[in-house]
Order: sequence, then structure tokens, then C-alpha cells
Amino acid sequence: MAQINPHINFNGNAEEAFLFYRSVFGGDFAKIVRFKDLSDPGIPLTESEAEKVMHIALPIGTGILMGNDVPESMGRTNENENRSKIAVSAESKEEAEKIFQGLSAGGQVEVPLEASPWGSYFAMLRDKYGIEWMIDFDPNYKGKL
Repeated sequence: MAQINPHINFNGNAEEAFLFYRSVFGGDFAKIVRFKDLSDPGIPLTESEAEKVMHIALPIGTGILMGNDVPESMGRTNENENRSKIAVSAESKEEAEKIFQGLSAGGQVEVPLEASPWGSYFAMLRDKYGIEWMIDFDPNYKGKL
């Protein structure tokens, strides 16, 4: 079966954001590639752009969270747009609380982590980088969403 892996564009702070995500979820980066690593003489980059992240990948559970910086020469990413939310299915209430506490630090909670009308433990938030997250733990659901 196909697997969905979210990919997020950043305006120069992808590495900072992914260090934050790693502090929340743990693990190690599967890959970090900077623009300078794959530079093409036909596509000039400024010195600061060369150090930015072209691709970064953080395995989380059975999926991978990926991202990159958008070089200034390509225009800016609208960080205030209504982005799709990243859904995290926790394996326990404690794990949901840990993830919620980590991701909400410096961010905006839209729905606090609490029992939902449909029987799960649920929250929605926008982290300090503007990324929207849904965190869910359903004690009656035995599989992954």
C-alpha cells in the first residue's frame, strides 16, 4: 500500500524547524542535503543560499517528515496560508501529551488536547513555524490511521 509522507517548504529556517521536530519526536535525520552539495554552475546561488537545506528527512514511526528551504531567487513561500495539517496518531495518551507539549511550545493551540466527542484524545495546533498539526490517540483503534 502507498504511504503518505508530508513535505514542508520553508523560507530559510528548515534546519531550525527540523531540529525542533527532532527534539519532539526523537530519532536521527535520514538525510540532509544542502544546495551547495548539488550546485549547478548554470544556476548561481548566493553564499547564504548555498548553505540552506535542499532536502531534509526525519523518520517518524513508519513515515518520513520531509522539507526544504526555498531559495530567495525562487520567491517566498506564503507561511500564513492555510496549509494542510499533519496528522499524528499516537500510540498512547502519554505519547500524545508529550508530542502536544513539544509541538505547541511557542505555537498557537487551536483545540486543546482533551477527550473528543468521537471518543479519542485530540488536539489541533499551529507550531512556532506556522505548520498545522492534529494529534490524536484513540484507545479503541488498534491500527494506524
